[in-house]
Parts: sequence; C-alpha cells; structure tokens
Amino acid sequence: MWHIYLIQNDITLEKYIGITNNLDRRINEHNKGQSKATNRLDGTWILIYAELYRSKEDAILRERKMKLYGKSKQELFKRCSKSLLPQPSHIP
Repeated sequence: MWHIYLIQNDITLEKYIGITNNLDRRINEHNKGQSKATNRLDGTWILIYAELYRSKEDAILRERKMKLYGKSKQELFKRCSKSLLPQPSHIP
C-alpha cells in the first residue's frame, strides 16, 4: 500500500507533502533529519493527513497533483484547516 501524506513542523509550521510505502518509517526519517526535503532537526514533523492507495502509480499521480497544482493543494489545506497546527499568537 502507498501513502500520500501531509506533515507539518511544530516549530516552523512548514508543511510537506510526500509519498511512501511505510508511513511510520518515513515520518521517523523526517524527524531524524534523514530526508533531503525536511532535514532540519528543530521541531517535530507531525502527521496531519494521509491517503492510502493500492497502486504506486495512482499515488504518484496524486502526489504530483497535490504538489504542482495550486488548487489541489489549497483544497487539501482548506479541508485540513482544523488539523493544521495553529499559528502562534503575537502578543505586543
């Protein structure tokens, strides 16, 4: 099975969309700095959203669509808006 996933860093609030066939292992790699895309060691990458596919080809197409097409990414962020980590409140 193949996963498309959205993770978010709890300090920087950066978001990352990826694909894997082992979600637990992949999130651990992100958190250990073993990923080229998310190699920062500050903060923890937290799973926000995942989709599951039987076909690797379908998963690759979906990931590409989510990464490259603004509307797909915007819809995902809108759908997950209550799950995303909150922006820090600025106190003057």
